[in-house]
Amino acid sequence: MATQQPATRPANPRFSSGPCAKPPTFTLDKLADAALGRSHRAAIGKDKLKAAIEGTREILGIPADYKIGIVPASDTGAVEMALWSLLGERKVEMLAWESFGAGWVTDVVKQLKIDAEVKTADYGQIVDLASVDFNNDVVFTWNGTTSGVRVPNGDWIAADRTGLTICDATSAAFAMDLPWEKLDVTTFSWQKVLGGEAAHGMLILSPRAVERLESYTPAWPLPKIFRLTKGGKLIDGIFTGATINTPSMLAVEDYLFALDWARSVGGLKGLQARADANAQAVFDFCDANDWIANLAEDDATRSNTSVCLKFTDDRITDGAAFAKAVAKRLETENIALDIGAYRDAPAGLRIWCGGTVETSDIAAMLPWLAWAFEAEIAALTQAA
Repeated sequence: MATQQPATRPANPRFSSGPCAKPPTFTLDKLADAALGRSHRAAIGKDKLKAAIEGTREILGIPADYKIGIVPASDTGAVEMALWSLLGERKVEMLAWESFGAGWVTDVVKQLKIDAEVKTADYGQIVDLASVDFNNDVVFTWNGTTSGVRVPNGDWIAADRTGLTICDATSAAFAMDLPWEKLDVTTFSWQKVLGGEAAHGMLILSPRAVERLESYTPAWPLPKIFRLTKGGKLIDGIFTGATINTPSMLAVEDYLFALDWARSVGGLKGLQARADANAQAVFDFCDANDWIANLAEDDATRSNTSVCLKFTDDRITDGAAFAKAVAKRLETENIALDIGAYRDAPAGLRIWCGGTVETSDIAAMLPWLAWAFEAEIAALTQAA
């Protein structure tokens, strides 16, 4: 018989891994000052875009000589701009341990047809970081959003590298320590850790990346939307708020609100502490229940944002169907929304634990997860 429903419900059932939960203090009237109906090239638009760039620099601790640009098409657009504009000058190492990293491999190997050494690992694992040759350009995700596996730190990245490091950090920025001196290109999107709105990406370039852009021209044609240089020089306006195409000023206002909220909880350290507490609640739950486990096999690589889980009970014969049924039961009860594993990932659940989620909501949701598990096991037993 299924266990009794818990008495406490999460105040906010949104645990999606993207777009992610809005900051707890968000209301639509917080966006009343948005520069709607105004040109983004007018003074008010430029000021807001510049504030978004400099607020990003302030909270993330990005060095003053790094360039930060707002670009189209979310994190995907930012990564593609980097791949198309910077790669081809030397050999590339592609590191992939989840679906988005695998997507970058496809782009580089099959679309750009670049000489690349591809290193992959199964979901839950990570590649051998000690084997990476930093005479090559290296492309990797900091945190595997669909696998819940992250690089443990930046110690494996050579300080004296001659190649560039290109890091997709979309589910890591604002939740994990990013060693900027080790990263030449870093990307993320607003809809992840700060719970902003979609369609805008951030592209962060080190001086070494700028030097590559100004000294190297790819062999392939570049669409206008990817072009970062003109006449062999960086288009500096992109990195001061003169965006390549028209941004949503409503989304910009939402990001500015999220940055203000981040300041109110202690900036980067406060955001990291919130994510760590959320993730630890899930880790402790897994430790206390032998029917569920973290997909990440090494504790040192467990994500504190996109926590991916697998069911381990031997009575489950169809893992995908079981996980889908558990997620559906929790959604029907309005307890946890959008927590099914990513479509390309192993069967299981994925719970977003970034800083915009309240630990109290995680704590209230987890007993319901146990309830849903017991209910689906009971259904399996009856069917048998």
